[in-house]
Amino acid sequence: MTRKRVTRAVVLISAFLVVLAVSGMALAGPRLDRIMETKVLRVGTPGDYRPFSMLDKASGRYEGHDVELAELLASELGVAVEFVPTTWPKLMEDYLAGSFDIAVGGITRSLARMLKGDFLPPYAPNGKVAIIRKADREKFSSLEAMDVPETTVIVNPGGTNEKFVQANFKNAKVVVHQSNAEIPAMIAEGKGDVMITEVYEAVVYSRKDERLYGAFTDKPLTKISFMGFFIQKDDPDFLRVMQYLWNDAKLRGDLDRLFEKWLK
Repeated sequence: MTRKRVTRAVVLISAFLVVLAVSGMALAGPRLDRIMETKVLRVGTPGDYRPFSMLDKASGRYEGHDVELAELLASELGVAVEFVPTTWPKLMEDYLAGSFDIAVGGITRSLARMLKGDFLPPYAPNGKVAIIRKADREKFSSLEAMDVPETTVIVNPGGTNEKFVQANFKNAKVVVHQSNAEIPAMIAEGKGDVMITEVYEAVVYSRKDERLYGAFTDKPLTKISFMGFFIQKDDPDFLRVMQYLWNDAKLRGDLDRLFEKWLK
């Protein structure tokens, strides 16, 4: 090959690499640009999991640890929050469809979710426990004691609670109920015997209703897991900025303040 042909080949290869780089930038996605232009951060949440995110149906407002934290991060970004309703069964479907920028509300960090998305740093160490009636605290002293034909387990569909129930309850009667927020009252009223959830929700409901008891909160039925904000990963700049805002909130003590307010 002559020197002229070599030079031409080098130029063509360089141009091709530039095109690839530009294409890669385009594939990163304009999510951050869209958020800054519209001044809106879309936050998906089922809104049925105390103390992380709970929808007050009368007012239409959300409250909870994750709600306040999402609003804090959005405020630091200079935008407003638009809460987008989702459900546990549809959470991944809505995430992959791009219905929101971040999903919050007591979402357990898991490998299955991580393989399809990304998370902001972990918070709220947690594990699977049971909400039962206080009168049954001696009877339901272990997983084996709960998993008998006479026991009715009520679970909400689509999340890690249902996966745990499916994997561990082989003898008990399992009833799927769509509204997670309604299950504790059903247990208290004797419409079921066991609700599988995480430590924080069990503590909240056992404090609210003296008929209920959070079993295994001192020693969860599973290894410790963590909650996380499930964030879209299609725009590296969006990820980088949100991680910066999260770390800044941690350094300022905002994360500790919200933890004390909602999760203690």
